[in-house]
Amino acid sequence: MTDWTDPDTFARALEQVETKEKGNCFEDFEEGDLIEHDPGLTLTEWGNESWMSQTLNHDPAYWRSDAAAERGFDEPPIHPDYLTAATLGITVEDLSEKGGYFLGRTDVRFPESPVYAGTELHVESEVVNTATSSSRPEYGIVSWRTRGTDAETGDVLCSYERTNMIPRREPVATDGGGGGTAAAEEDGDDGPDLPDEFIAPDGGYYEDFVDALEQAADENAAVAYRHERGRTQDDVTVASLPLATLNTAKQHHNVDVMADSPSGDIVTYGDVTRSTALGHARSDEETWREVGFDDESFHTFVAVGDTVYAFTRVLEAEDSVEEPSTDSRTSSENDASSDEAGTVTFEHIAFNQDDEPVYSGTRTAEIRKRSK
Repeated sequence: MTDWTDPDTFARALEQVETKEKGNCFEDFEEGDLIEHDPGLTLTEWGNESWMSQTLNHDPAYWRSDAAAERGFDEPPIHPDYLTAATLGITVEDLSEKGGYFLGRTDVRFPESPVYAGTELHVESEVVNTATSSSRPEYGIVSWRTRGTDAETGDVLCSYERTNMIPRREPVATDGGGGGTAAAEEDGDDGPDLPDEFIAPDGGYYEDFVDALEQAADENAAVAYRHERGRTQDDVTVASLPLATLNTAKQHHNVDVMADSPSGDIVTYGDVTRSTALGHARSDEETWREVGFDDESFHTFVAVGDTVYAFTRVLEAEDSVEEPSTDSRTSSENDASSDEAGTVTFEHIAFNQDDEPVYSGTRTAEIRKRSK
């Protein structure tokens, strides 16, 4: 009688049995395909607070009933970072579980009305583009437009476009061309063209950002600063938080598979890296409401033991108020929804303990004004 637990027998069996694979390859995606992601996810107070606490997002309006009421909320709402991560996490099994590099995301948008715990999130994605990769023939490049909606009302709660490299079943022939960054380097480069001065706002209110931008406009200066806090990645941020959003990608959970990858270990979910950096930034400002994000990129791996820091550049500030559009994607992003806030656009860069950028993106947020 065969002893299947005998090490030699079991090793031979593993070599011969078929592996039931998970996820889709590049060839499975065609432009125009609409993918309904199942299961959905009920957004919970526990999930919200777990995400916020581990990424250092401590805005009291998302924690305390009295602070929520001051902001006009019925109760502490779901934080937009948790909402974004949950929306993307639900899609991973269908879109990117096979692995591949998260190249970027843009046009991240939310409704002006708050989202509360107990909302059932339903997610769908449309394939908007597929392309070959000249530098990595074993991968293709896929872009999806994803929408997370309230399963009961159909209202859009979060939407974005993201792009990933996705493994092919069969690599394509390539000439290996594509100059890359090294080919773009020019002899005689004297270094980056930076402003003469960096100005930090005196505080975190809307008027502080306006004053700093006005000061910078009068000289060769930029409004830019770094945030003191850092957050070292641990088992909770690398493995537990992705699982709480149904993100099943092996990059975050399978040490054995990732041992032979370029990172050499499991890596942090990009939305954890991003949210941690944004948490650092928000701790130095008076955020009223998140409007949206654009041009998000992830530059290198973040793993257990790496520390995430943040750097911020203030791009512009706008103090205008108009009636918001009923369609959150068509309303003006330069118009604050309340006269208690003004709209500020930031560029945030997350970096690690070696001062290497790991994430960058443009963020638009409403920032509270000082009490009159």
